Amino acid sequence: MQKHPEDGASYLGAGVDVEREEQVLSRVIETVSETFAFVRGIGKPVLPIGFFANVIDLGHGMGLALSTDGVGTKLMVAQMMQKFDTIGIDCVAMNVNDVLCVGARPIAFLDYIAVQQANPDLIDQLMQGLKEGARRAGVAICGGEIAQMREMLASEREGWGCDLVGMCVGHVPLDKVIVGRSVTPGDVIIGIRSSGIHSNGLTLARQVLFTQNRYTVDTKFEEFGRTLGEELLEPTVIYVPEVVEALERSLAITGLAHITSDGLLNLLRLDAKPHAVGYEIDRLPPIPPIFSLIQKSGGVPDHEMFQVFNMGIGFCVVVAEADAEPFQQIVKHHGREALQIGRVVSDPEQKVVIRPHGLVGQGNRFVKV
Repeated sequence: MQKHPEDGASYLGAGVDVEREEQVLSRVIETVSETFAFVRGIGKPVLPIGFFANVIDLGHGMGLALSTDGVGTKLMVAQMMQKFDTIGIDCVAMNVNDVLCVGARPIAFLDYIAVQQANPDLIDQLMQGLKEGARRAGVAICGGEIAQMREMLASEREGWGCDLVGMCVGHVPLDKVIVGRSVTPGDVIIGIRSSGIHSNGLTLARQVLFTQNRYTVDTKFEEFGRTLGEELLEPTVIYVPEVVEALERSLAITGLAHITSDGLLNLLRLDAKPHAVGYEIDRLPPIPPIFSLIQKSGGVPDHEMFQVFNMGIGFCVVVAEADAEPFQQIVKHHGREALQIGRVVSDPEQKVVIRPHGLVGQGNRFVKV
């Protein structure tokens, strides 16, 4: 019997309950927001929780942007491959790209490495990736922590279990913080291409590819020109050079969004008040082969794919129409691909509409229409 698309694999079925996570997160935000009252003057947060990064007041009109993130179960693919020398790039990328989203320039990075044991080969490989990520982002790794936690970490190969988390700080003048409040109807949405799966949705990808379809990391696919494991480990793109240049040239950038989990729904994290706006996507690049493989192999419906994965767009910049072309030229100069994928529209319901796929999104969900 042929599997109906709506009966296909899902993030929930793979073990990631996004709705429950949102419920837990709302309680976490309520608790941590109460700590804002503990600080007066220097060090006080200037943004509520919920943006890609927060900014604290350093005094004299300057702000310090902060973000922390890990690489999730992409580490499990690295374990399957016994290849850890690029995963550090992902860790840096996930943090510096978030710091960019408040208009800040990333300047420093810290790492936390948890391991089953102090395995020099493993740690050396992790540090190679972190160093390369720092080079690409133009940041210094100023410190970190290595914790041995044998009882808490599992691995397919004893002694190679690990977790990797980072934190990035950046600087931004307080009057230059970007959170979307200048987004207005008519602004253009520029999408910068991703390099593939990046560091989100690997739980669903592994469920479909390895558990359901019994592929291995050594399975070769003609459309990739390499093995499945190599494709899944392709590092997350670091968008710092092009975005920082655009910010320094004072282009009329009104919103910045790192496209991670929730996909293009991340545009809704922009605070466009007092305007009630939506985002209409009318053009997308060809879907990268890795996503097509996951969708076909798992019977995953469109709405689920666009909720979980970046689907080929790793970062979005909302910019006034007059500066759309100059921004695209900056991206091209840095060797990246960017295209105008849509526009900001007046919309009291604040939706993301992906016309090529008949999807309408609100909150953290897309539906097919």
